[in-house]
Amino acid sequence: MNMRVFYKSLLSLLGFFSVQMKADTEVNVARWGTAVQSTTFYGWYAQRAVDGSGYFCSRTNEQTDPWWKLDLKNMYTVNRVTITNRLMCCVNWINGAEIRIGNDSSVLGNPVCATVSSIPGGATNSFSCPGMKGRYVTVNIPGTLKTVTFCEVGVYVNYPDAALPLPTLPQEVPTDLLPDEEDPVSQEDSCEDET
Repeated sequence: MNMRVFYKSLLSLLGFFSVQMKADTEVNVARWGTAVQSTTFYGWYAQRAVDGSGYFCSRTNEQTDPWWKLDLKNMYTVNRVTITNRLMCCVNWINGAEIRIGNDSSVLGNPVCATVSSIPGGATNSFSCPGMKGRYVTVNIPGTLKTVTFCEVGVYVNYPDAALPLPTLPQEVPTDLLPDEEDPVSQEDSCEDET
């Protein structure tokens, strides 16, 4: 049997069984989307906040009204959004962030689900957004000299509402699952001008 066919069949079966076990439960659809942000501080890309690791973080440059946006590619009825704050540095930078959900692709065009008062370093807080529908989830911080930075975002919907995609297989099945070199940018990197 061709290994590609074998892996594709295995992934389809695993996807099928995981869907069967999650019926009528919450599903995190954040990893299915594409993240962008207003600016990028060195290698702290927006997609890092939905990579599932909770270790690598996204971060904008210090600017006026910075934002981070997730395109979920489909409209969902969102139950809640979770944000995991940075562990070592800059934990108060998330204070005052607005979480918005809706179908408007502009940054401020959707209604606010919640405003973050604070999240302890390394903690994950959950923000209830029952019944809010949308394709876009935005985290923005109004004001001057602000930075958006966090390590993970989750967007939770009920399974019957989530059209779960079938697992896909990369063009070539990797032979080595470990990266060639370690990623030099992590949440433990220092920050400038922490307030």
